[in-house]
Amino acid sequence: MAGKIKAMWTNKDIRNRILFTLFAFLVYRLGSAITVPDVNTADLVNGLGENSLFAMLNLLGGGGLEQFSVFALGVTPYITASIIIQLLSMDVIPHLTELSKAGANGRKTLDKYTRYLAVVFAFVQSFSLVYGFSKTYTGLIVGGVTISKILYIATIFAAGSMFLVWIGDQISMKGIGNGISMVIMAGIVGRMPQQFSSAWSSLITGESAPTYGAWLFAAYILVYLLIIIFVTLINTAERRIPIQYTSSSISLSKPSEANYLPLKVNSASVIPVIFASSLSKPSEANYLPLKVNSASVIPVIFASSLMMAPIQVASFFPSNDFIKGMQKWLGLQTWYSLIIYVLLILFFTFFYTKMQINPEKVAENLGKSGSYIPSIRPGTETKDYINRVLSRITVLGSIALAIIAVMPHIMPIIWPDLPSSMALGGTGMIIVVGVAIETVRQVQGLITQKSYKKYYED
Repeated sequence: MAGKIKAMWTNKDIRNRILFTLFAFLVYRLGSAITVPDVNTADLVNGLGENSLFAMLNLLGGGGLEQFSVFALGVTPYITASIIIQLLSMDVIPHLTELSKAGANGRKTLDKYTRYLAVVFAFVQSFSLVYGFSKTYTGLIVGGVTISKILYIATIFAAGSMFLVWIGDQISMKGIGNGISMVIMAGIVGRMPQQFSSAWSSLITGESAPTYGAWLFAAYILVYLLIIIFVTLINTAERRIPIQYTSSSISLSKPSEANYLPLKVNSASVIPVIFASSLSKPSEANYLPLKVNSASVIPVIFASSLMMAPIQVASFFPSNDFIKGMQKWLGLQTWYSLIIYVLLILFFTFFYTKMQINPEKVAENLGKSGSYIPSIRPGTETKDYINRVLSRITVLGSIALAIIAVMPHIMPIIWPDLPSSMALGGTGMIIVVGVAIETVRQVQGLITQKSYKKYYED
């Protein structure tokens, strides 16, 4: 480990990439602390803690929403736009499907469409948030609520969100890791000190006895570490299906590295599944990469967005019994709303996995490459076998994903006095672990690349 760190830091290119990424993080965190003009956020922090859905949006935005900062939306509009464009490219809209198969030029055009759609989403989401929050917190906008002020703040939010997308692009080109994913991770990690500080204040300096509080804090840290280990295991777990080749010329890698099909319980990349190509080592490229749960955290985002949309729309109408009932059913603050949330996560996990992985195509590609699964006939039998394995492992991955995602929402119900900032698990942990794994792999790849380059130069 020490040797890899030394090799990483002594390499000028890798060192400059790391420093640039840290500088981009600094810009992001500074922007997250700058509140937009004419806004009073005194009552906003506690209010977001009481609404689990908006708390998740605040999490993905690095805490910018509770500050009503210029980066309040984070990169959420771009994520939503990317997911929609990707889904529409899967034999839904023929033009987009053709672009997805057209190589680099096609991907460039799709990325342009994604950014256009992200601008629209950013403005619509900004307007609905500002309008809804101004009705809920009457003192939020200083000087009274007007359409011009709402449009003014919404424009700042949308511009800040697209600026973060630009920062993500710069990180991808000049820094380490996938830019968008790194921005999201930076926001989540930046809030961890506040989370531990809240736990310390509540457990040790609160009403509990110091000794008892210290034991509770130690238990809190232990559970936190166990969750990290569990998420890491889920992100790295894979089902290896043996593969044999009809010709020895197909693969030149080691037998232990090439002669199986790795089916991951939960793909190691979180958001990078959408935005980035594989960053695996050259030896790993010989595998047939069938990811069992390539949806990763995407079902959580889908489920949250689907439950949040009616609540945002309801903010435009006067409050009544129907709207209050809908908020209870969709607000993730009751057991029945959590059950709906879990069912949506399970559904979207299977849905997105089926969209990402086509067993028929996998079987076809195996046949074209001159490879096959032992004891399984090529063609239809291979397709059925892969589909069965894929379905069984996706069940495990979806259940694990649902448990992790719902944990921070269950804890306030079980422990009402628990501060919202102390809630463990959730989407944030999945993103941080997934992005960390992918970043480490990229750094290792860069070190290996530089080593080979130095060898050939010598």
